[in-house]
Amino acid sequence: MITRLLVANRGEIARRIFATCRALGVETVAVHSDADADAPYVAEADHAVRLPGNTPAETYLRIDLILDAARRTGADAVHPGYGFLAENAAFATAVTDAGLTWVGPPAKAIAAMGDKVAAKALLAEAGVPMLPTWTDADEITDFPVLVKASAGGGGRGMRIVRDAAALTEAVASARREAAAAFGDGTVFVERYVERGRHVEVQIFGDTHGTVAVQGVRECSIQRRHQKLVEEAPGVLPPEVRTALHEAAVAAGRAVDYVGAGTVEFLLAPTGEFFFLEMNTRLQVEHPVTELCTGLDLVRLQLMVAEGQPLPENATDPHRMRGYAIEVRLCAEDPAQGWRPATGTVHRFAVPGVAREFGNLRAIGLRLDSGVVDGSTVGVHYDSMLAKVIAWGQTRAEAIRLLANALSRAELHGVTTNRDLLVRVLRSPEFGAVEIDTGFLDRHEEVFAPLLPADQLPLVALAAALATAAARRADMPVLAGLPSGWRNVPAFPQVTRYAGPDGEIEVRYRLDRVGALADWSTDPPASHDGTTPAEPADSPPTVSLVSAAPDRVVLDVDGVRRAYRVHRVSSEVFVDGPDGAASLAELPRFPEPTAELAAGSLVAPLPGAVTRVHVEVGQRVAAGDLLLTLEAMKLEHPVLAPADGVVAELPVPAGGQVDTGAVLAVVDPE
Repeated sequence: MITRLLVANRGEIARRIFATCRALGVETVAVHSDADADAPYVAEADHAVRLPGNTPAETYLRIDLILDAARRTGADAVHPGYGFLAENAAFATAVTDAGLTWVGPPAKAIAAMGDKVAAKALLAEAGVPMLPTWTDADEITDFPVLVKASAGGGGRGMRIVRDAAALTEAVASARREAAAAFGDGTVFVERYVERGRHVEVQIFGDTHGTVAVQGVRECSIQRRHQKLVEEAPGVLPPEVRTALHEAAVAAGRAVDYVGAGTVEFLLAPTGEFFFLEMNTRLQVEHPVTELCTGLDLVRLQLMVAEGQPLPENATDPHRMRGYAIEVRLCAEDPAQGWRPATGTVHRFAVPGVAREFGNLRAIGLRLDSGVVDGSTVGVHYDSMLAKVIAWGQTRAEAIRLLANALSRAELHGVTTNRDLLVRVLRSPEFGAVEIDTGFLDRHEEVFAPLLPADQLPLVALAAALATAAARRADMPVLAGLPSGWRNVPAFPQVTRYAGPDGEIEVRYRLDRVGALADWSTDPPASHDGTTPAEPADSPPTVSLVSAAPDRVVLDVDGVRRAYRVHRVSSEVFVDGPDGAASLAELPRFPEPTAELAAGSLVAPLPGAVTRVHVEVGQRVAAGDLLLTLEAMKLEHPVLAPADGVVAELPVPAGGQVDTGAVLAVVDPE
C-alpha cells in the first residue's frame, strides 16, 4: 500500500497527481528547482525538497537527487508524471532497485518503446500497421517525408521535408533539437501522409495479464507537431474504432504492458491507419478520457502499482458517455511564429469552472492549471500554462461551452494562444470534423485576434476612463468630482497607450456632471492591424453609463457594452464583449532612451544562440536565416527583415542573451 508518493515532476501534472492523492489519503512529496520554489504545486505538497543544479530544467533529470529526496522524506513510491524522466527506463530501474514502488510501466516496456525504430520493428511483428521507415537518408527517393526523433515525444525533433534539397538541414536541425530536449539526437525518417489525422488509444495494463482500452482520442489540431486541441471519444466509423482498439491492445501485449500508456496512430483519408509511437506514461490529454469514462486514471495507476487488478469498469471500451474537448493554453504568440512568451501572470481566471483536476458529474468545465495569479513564466520549461476541458452531452455542446469560457477568460500578464484556440473551436471546418494535422497551415484566419481592429478605440477609451476613475478614488480631497473637471470647458484629457498595433492616443472630455461630452482617438482604427484606416462614415455614438476603476460601461449606438479593466502599474488589461487587449500607458514626458541602429534584430525572450548562419559583410535577402535562438526547449529562427548587408553579429554561437539584446544588425539596401 502506497502511503507517501514523490512526484518527480512539476507544474500542472504534479498538481493533478496531488489532487488524487489527497482524495485517497496518500501523502505527497514535491521536488523543485530554484525557479519553482514558489510554484503552486510546491505549496500544495505535504513535503518539498529543493533540487540543486546548474539550470532549472537539469535539476529534474538528476536521478540521484530525486532518489535522495525520496529517502529524506520517507517516500515509498515515485510517480514520474510526464516529460523529464517519465519515459526513462534507467530511472524506473533505479526506483525499484532503491526499494520504492514505481508508478509506471516496467523498465523493459519503457526501453522497448523508447527507441522508436526498434519499437516499430517489434510491433510490426505483432501485426500493428506501419509506415515505411528509413534510417539512412541516402535511401530516400519518395517525398514528402517526416524526420522524427527516436527518443522522447511532444513533437520535438520533428520536421516535414518535401524535397531532397531540404533533407540534410532538416535532419541536422531535428538532431540538435532532439539532443537538447531528450539528450539523444538519434532521428529516423518515415513517409509523411498528407491530410492525416492524429488519433490515439488509451490503454491500461495490470500485473494480472489484463490489457484494456479506454477509448480513442482525436489530437489532430497541432502546431509544430505538438497537440493543441484534443477530444474524446473522437468522431470515427465504428469499424475503424474497433480496429484501433485491437491494434492498441496488440501493442500492449507485445511488451507485457503494465500501467497507463497511449498508442498513437496516423489515420489516412482512406481509412487506413499506421502506428506512430507508444507513450509509456500518462498523457497530457488524459482528462478528456477521464471525463468520458468517469475514471480517475491516476487512481488506476496507483492501484496497478500496488498490484491490484483493474476494476471491471476500467475494462469496458464502450462505456464512454458524452463528449469532452481539451485545449492547451500556452504562453506563446501564434501570429509571431509561435514565439514563447515570458513574464508574470497577473490574473488567471476562467469563468464557469466546475472542477479543478477532477471528474465532472454534469455538463461543465474542468481546469488543470500549473499557474495562479502571480506565477512567473520563465524560459526554462515548456510554454503550457493550463488545460481547459469541457464536457457535454454532444460534441457541439462541448465546443460551444469551451469556446465561450475561453473568450471570457481573464489572462493577464503574458501573451497566450487563447484567441487562436477560440477561433479554431468556432470555425465551421472544426465543427464539421474537417480536420487533420495540417489544419492550422491551411486556415490563416484563425491567427487573427478576437478583438476587431475597429473596436480598439472603445477599449482604449474604457482603459482611460477606468484609469481616471482609479486616480480620482485615490485622491485625498474632492474625490467625488469628475476626472479633469473644469468650471469652464477647456482642453480634453489625453492618455497615450502602446497597443497591439502601435501607439494610440485617447482624447476625451467629461462635462460637469461626469457625462462623456466628446472623445476621439489617434490614429484611427486599422482594418488589418498594420495601417490606419479611413475614418468611419458614421462613427458610433458613445455615452458613458458608469466608470469605476475595474469596470466601465459604455452605451454604443444604443447598446450597452461592459468592459472589465485590470491595472498593474502602467499596464492596463481590458476584457470586453468582443475580445481582450493589453495596453501600456505611456508617460506624458518620456525619459530619453538610446536608439537602436536601423536594421537591429533583438531577442524576443531570453535564450541561447545555438547557430550563426551568416557572416558580417554578407549580403542577405528578406527572409534569409541569420541565426537560431533556443528558448523554452525549442529552436526559433531569426530571419532577415529586408534585403541588405549584415553589419553586426554581436553574439557568437553559444552566447546567452536576455530579452531585448541585439542579435544582428542588417543594413537595408
